[in-house]
Amino acid sequence: MSEETKSLNFIEHIIEEDLANGLAKEKLRFRFPPEPNGYLHIGHTKAIGISFGLGEKYNAPVNLRFDDTNPSKEEQEYVDAIKRDIAWLGYQWENELYSSDYFDKLYEWAVQLIKDGKAYVDSQTSEAMAEQKGTPTQPGTNSPYRDRSVEENLDLFQRMKAGEFPAGTHVLRAKIDMEDPNMLMRDPIMYRIMYAHHHRTGDEWCIYPMYDWTHGESDYIEQISHSLCSLEFKPHRKLYDWFKENVHEYAKDYLPLLPKQREFARLNLSYTIMSKRKLLKLVEDKVVSGWDDPRMPTISGLRRRGYTPNSIREFIKKVGVAKRENVIDVSLLEFCIREDLNKSANRVMAVLDPLKVVITNYPEDKEEWLEAENNQEDDSAGYRKVPFSREIYIEKEDFKEEASSKFFRLKLGGEVRLKNAYIIKANNVVKDKDGHITEVHCTYDTDTSKKVKGTLHWVSIKHAITAEVREYDRLFMHESPDGDKEKDFMEFLNPNSLKIKTGYLEPGLARAKVGERFQFQRLGYFVVDEDSTSDKLVFNKTVGLRDSWAKQKPKAQANTQTKSKPQQQKRPAISVIQQLGKKYTNYPPEKQTKVKTEIQSLAKDVAYEDLEPLFGTAVKKAGTRIAVMITLKELLKNGVKRNDAINEFIEKALEDKNELLVAEASEV
Repeated sequence: MSEETKSLNFIEHIIEEDLANGLAKEKLRFRFPPEPNGYLHIGHTKAIGISFGLGEKYNAPVNLRFDDTNPSKEEQEYVDAIKRDIAWLGYQWENELYSSDYFDKLYEWAVQLIKDGKAYVDSQTSEAMAEQKGTPTQPGTNSPYRDRSVEENLDLFQRMKAGEFPAGTHVLRAKIDMEDPNMLMRDPIMYRIMYAHHHRTGDEWCIYPMYDWTHGESDYIEQISHSLCSLEFKPHRKLYDWFKENVHEYAKDYLPLLPKQREFARLNLSYTIMSKRKLLKLVEDKVVSGWDDPRMPTISGLRRRGYTPNSIREFIKKVGVAKRENVIDVSLLEFCIREDLNKSANRVMAVLDPLKVVITNYPEDKEEWLEAENNQEDDSAGYRKVPFSREIYIEKEDFKEEASSKFFRLKLGGEVRLKNAYIIKANNVVKDKDGHITEVHCTYDTDTSKKVKGTLHWVSIKHAITAEVREYDRLFMHESPDGDKEKDFMEFLNPNSLKIKTGYLEPGLARAKVGERFQFQRLGYFVVDEDSTSDKLVFNKTVGLRDSWAKQKPKAQANTQTKSKPQQQKRPAISVIQQLGKKYTNYPPEKQTKVKTEIQSLAKDVAYEDLEPLFGTAVKKAGTRIAVMITLKELLKNGVKRNDAINEFIEKALEDKNELLVAEASEV
């Protein structure tokens, strides 16, 4: 196997295999299909990167298609924001398309399905239909309206379109199989009545197609070769295929290519909410200032916070393309922006918590303009001049009256180097009536060749300009803010996610433009915010120079271990089964028997939809595959029907080299 082949991700392997099997390269076509019901967030960047990245790799077109099927939640504002964000990330789409462009064609195909006896109008309440749906282990039951005549169904559907019925009185359902083990195949709804103004079609329609019906057929109309989506859509693949294969009979002469749906693990990030519904709540409840608040995980929020397109693309590259769900530590994203800005951001000096220093042996009327390097990481960045005078500000935390030998900043009797300037020695302090230090009196030494351990940033008081500095931190204090089913995610909000300070900056920053990024030396990376005016500069903190949360993690984990043991019992059964399977092959026979019994007991709380994604577990993870096989046996005993995915999983297991896995598969 060549190095190039080894480096391919599993989606690229699928595409290469399709090309080898006769798919013409010019037939490759991809799409990114957002729903315009909110702003794009960091989780979407993975899907964006995969589809547009494949377009770049294979020189294939990528459509930007808005799946705008729910007018009650969609707005033109979201469409505009999505286009702006994708372009900012540096991607170009071939065509800007909308599912609403296909409403006429979708309706035409729905009518044809009715005529062919593959769709019918159901007039039950949503509650009645839900009750008839069954469960993952119990088959559903047919609607009393399932056998309506073709003529009656056509009449009702046309009258639904004409607006003759109130919302909720009728729906159009596909006629598939109410006993299918995949609940999505149990006569899914294709159309519902909805009297809502659509941001593009206005009031032309009062019936709107459901997502599963619209999405796949839009792919088919656009002749998408590979429909790539996140892992939660894997159970939908069977329905996706049913719809496209039936419609193919009506359009194969002019739409010959059937799209192939394949799924990848979505991007989950610690300390972050990825639900657009929950992000909208933060906006509506004014917890944040808007979708582009720099604390939000939206692309707009990250851009305003100072993130660069390159840092986000590098983050997606590091995350990679996987088949299994996992949670990426947000510190990786922060690492990527630090790495990027370290190379590109000019260094400047700013003081955010000032303490006045008077250099008593420096002439009162003297000032100097000293040379300072802009960026030691960039030879082309050059130098600038910064003013120095008798009175300067340093950070309050950089001085102590008394300190240990390990304190390498300024202390009484001690010396430090001022960045780009002189060495100073603290001699005495001035305090207010409450005993707080208001000034430190120092002397300076022009011999800068002396060795001193500490170096401080500073600004000249008489030259300093002021700016509003917004210090942002993580919005949530919990690693998984929506992972606790007994608590509302809002309970984990970080009360200190925003601190507003007055900063004292070197005067050259008066010319800084909106969007310019700088490193405030020893403090972090900052960007000029769009709220800035000619009279008032506003800076947002992008990220600190190092991970300030890393020190807190061990403590948080210790608390979890001591306080959260009861919660561990509430982990999803499928998660516990995966954990038990990891070391299964290492256990002695007696322990394996005990663990197998435990897995069998847990299996009663596992839904087939949760188990099927684990059929693709890597071959080398034999223990996990054995645990999945044991669980599958229990589900089959409890009424889950065999399907192609189950049969394929069992067949592969029977051919495996692991004798334990073969033995379990032989019993199915």
